[in-house]
Amino acid sequence: MIGFELNETQQAFQEMARDFARNEIAPAAAEHDQEGKFPRDILVKAHAVGLMNNHVPENYGGLGLGTLDGCIISEEIAWGCTGIGTAMEANSLAEMPVIVAGNDEQKKKYLGRMIEEPLFAAYCVTEPGAGSDVAAARTTATKKGDAWEISGEKMWITNGGVANWYFVLAKTDSDARPGSAFTGFIVDADSPGITVGKKEWNMGQRASDTRSITFESVMVPDANRLGDVGYGFKIAMKAFDKTRPVVASAAVGLSRRAMEESIKYATERKTMGRPIAGHQAIAFMVADMAMAVESSRMLVWKAGYEIDQGRRNTFYASMAKATAADNAMKVATDAVQIHGGYGYSSEYPVEKLMRDAKVFQIYEGTSQIQRLIISKEIFQRG
Repeated sequence: MIGFELNETQQAFQEMARDFARNEIAPAAAEHDQEGKFPRDILVKAHAVGLMNNHVPENYGGLGLGTLDGCIISEEIAWGCTGIGTAMEANSLAEMPVIVAGNDEQKKKYLGRMIEEPLFAAYCVTEPGAGSDVAAARTTATKKGDAWEISGEKMWITNGGVANWYFVLAKTDSDARPGSAFTGFIVDADSPGITVGKKEWNMGQRASDTRSITFESVMVPDANRLGDVGYGFKIAMKAFDKTRPVVASAAVGLSRRAMEESIKYATERKTMGRPIAGHQAIAFMVADMAMAVESSRMLVWKAGYEIDQGRRNTFYASMAKATAADNAMKVATDAVQIHGGYGYSSEYPVEKLMRDAKVFQIYEGTSQIQRLIISKEIFQRG
């Protein structure tokens, strides 16, 4: 039997996240966007009410929520502000490699502290010359006794300047195939040799703290190695299967906000003696928005459901990510169009929504990379 009803726990988290987004996030969104200020106070509140790190297993102090649960929460938070939502979700991305590949001691030490205190973590994979092409990453980890020496530069690292620790993907065998050339490490942010770059002033999602992180002969104990040597790339990809649906759900939240703002404006704004909602050109744009929101959400839920059932969801996760991201950009652009000149001004929130939407087509795998993954999955199935 197929059903789309949320259970009581999911409904409770949805309501909590919705109230938090409306009361705490949305009112502060413009200020954080304009100033590029990290929303620490808001995230401390989110941590206190259980809206952060909720995927951490119960054995390590967390709630052990599933991916679909996270998607439901993420959509609501993103409705308020995707920049603030990204700052929250960056923890999930950094923690996921530890969840999927960490040993008991690593989970107790690094996941446990995230529950005990409102700390932040960051996922360090992307490099200046290696974005979509992870295999081109040059950061290296060289074994030195019972430790590893890590050197290299990571770029566009969300939560980079506020992180307590990093997940770092480094090359441990330059001669191996990409799938076995990398190893994952947990690196404490206060380790000697780490340099945090300036905050990047991005087009959108400016509340998010995005920086370069440079590692200069940083010594990391072998106890902080995640999984076997050469297994890092697989760990990073397994993490994406769990995090991409949640990122896609944030794009749905942005689309829904842009649609709601458009409906409100089209109902109030009058031309030629009647609300512009009465003009077919506008009404059809809103209808397209509604279809985009609903279809994106269904793919997101499908991707979340599949992984929660213990099935590989790479195909659906990429479909959800690409569809929701592309739809978010289209819906936000149309929202600006419906608002006309006001939409191009920061007086109305749709201008910010359009800027915020663009990065969904870029981070955690571009829309083109998602299509590459989808097509490979199709043809490999025969």
